[in-house]
Amino acid sequence: MVATHFRDLIAWQLADELRREVLAFTETGPAAKDFRYRDQIRDAIASACRNTSEGFDRFRPSEFARFLEFARASLGETQDALIDAHERQFITGDLFDRLWILSKRALGANTNLMKYLQRCVDTGDAPWRKNRKRHALFHPSASATTGSTRDARRAGR
Repeated sequence: MVATHFRDLIAWQLADELRREVLAFTETGPAAKDFRYRDQIRDAIASACRNTSEGFDRFRPSEFARFLEFARASLGETQDALIDAHERQFITGDLFDRLWILSKRALGANTNLMKYLQRCVDTGDAPWRKNRKRHALFHPSASATTGSTRDARRAGR
């Protein structure tokens, strides 16, 4: 499957699922009352989602991989905040285990996507460009109208 939007990426989907879980447990209970903690963990996981989506929309493998590094760091920060939440009894052991596994899955998907992009950079491969229909204006077998545009470019107009 080809990803046409950042929401298609498993790495983003898992980070978003974790974000929704973090928002849920920080809306009530002791985590909701510790404003600094609540805001910090929410910002960390939101940053993972934001950086994944921003990197995707840059459409260059090397830049996308760089933004995934930022997202990975935010996922690590989220894991640290989950440990803190568990130690401070903001979350139960069961919830911690579920969120920890989800965070590890998000990190794994992020890492695999980074590795894929790095391979693309190293080999010069651009699989997302293959089999893509070009706009008629730039296609070699363009119509007569487009041909006149090409002729105008050749003539320097």
